Amino acid sequence: MPLSILLPMVVLGIACIAVLLHLLGLSRRATLPDAAAARAAWLREFPGDAPVHVTLCQDHSAALIETETGRGVVWPMGADTTARHLTGARTRRTKTGLRLDLPDYTAPRIHLTLAPDEAAAWQDALKETA
Repeated sequence: MPLSILLPMVVLGIACIAVLLHLLGLSRRATLPDAAAARAAWLREFPGDAPVHVTLCQDHSAALIETETGRGVVWPMGADTTARHLTGARTRRTKTGLRLDLPDYTAPRIHLTLAPDEAAAWQDALKETA
């Protein structure tokens, strides 16, 4: 098959798949509808570290997790969620919430969208563990 036919077919095929996934709702950002979902997301990453307390943010996009070994955070990464322990994390307020700098090369920075009062509460909670 000539390249002049193959290249447009591949490009159109990929574009059609992307549009179809979007129309089916499979490109939506993950949310945490309740504390149980946040707890389940945490346990998928750290099955041996059960959450003691879960603080869900107002827009259900992240959760602050407290375990017996310390604090952690669950947040969406595309259509799925991920979680990290916050040992050694530094927090910084931003215009839209908090920025967490972690000593973890797999997730060096986490940007959380939080309301101003919520960002202050989370920052205070994280200072207690630092």
